[in-house]
Amino acid sequence: MRNDDRSHQETVSVEISGSKEDARLVFDALNTCFASDRAPEEVPQQLHETRPMVWLGTYDVADARGSGCPPVHLGASVTADVQGGYWAVDRFRTTLDSMFEVEETCAASGDQERDLHLRLGSR
Repeated sequence: MRNDDRSHQETVSVEISGSKEDARLVFDALNTCFASDRAPEEVPQQLHETRPMVWLGTYDVADARGSGCPPVHLGASVTADVQGGYWAVDRFRTTLDSMFEVEETCAASGDQERDLHLRLGSR
């Protein structure tokens, strides 16, 4: 990790649910902004026709790529559950705001971490 101030957690975990096509758009966009545990060729798979799917990714927000990420056009809104340290979640949320219409539907805060439940739509 490139940030010299290690007093805060630098990664966020993200769970995306919605269509596999829109989940891929979200992950592709996030991969242009941050280092991730998701490889570019790793695409969301729909393993069951009627059961909802959730796809996971972890992003290193200290390793930001570029100064801005372009807006993303989704076919439909998706939900994103974001979890991490306060600094990391705030930085991640700022990036999401630049790419999507973001509606915060729920938030929870603890001593060390913050959880956000978001609805992402096209900007």
